[in-house]
Amino acid sequence: MLKWAMDEIGISEFKAKCLNLVEQVAKTKHPLRITKHGRVIAEVVPARSAPKADFLDSLKGTLTIKGDIVGSIVSDDEFEAAR
Repeated sequence: MLKWAMDEIGISEFKAKCLNLVEQVAKTKHPLRITKHGRVIAEVVPARSAPKADFLDSLKGTLTIKGDIVGSIVSDDEFEAAR
């Protein structure tokens, strides 16, 4: 169906075949231009790949927590004095 690096299709045909065309773009990784009266009005491009791992997951085993990470970094007296 999509043969070239950037195929074009009229808006009416795109509307009729939208789901199949979007699936084809995802499968082939070839973008598609949508035209109206011969003028390009939109492009359907393949989505970028999602990152393999979450950022925090990538830190596993590289971080050691020492001390209290929930409590205040200042004492109650210092907090009151700063008010």
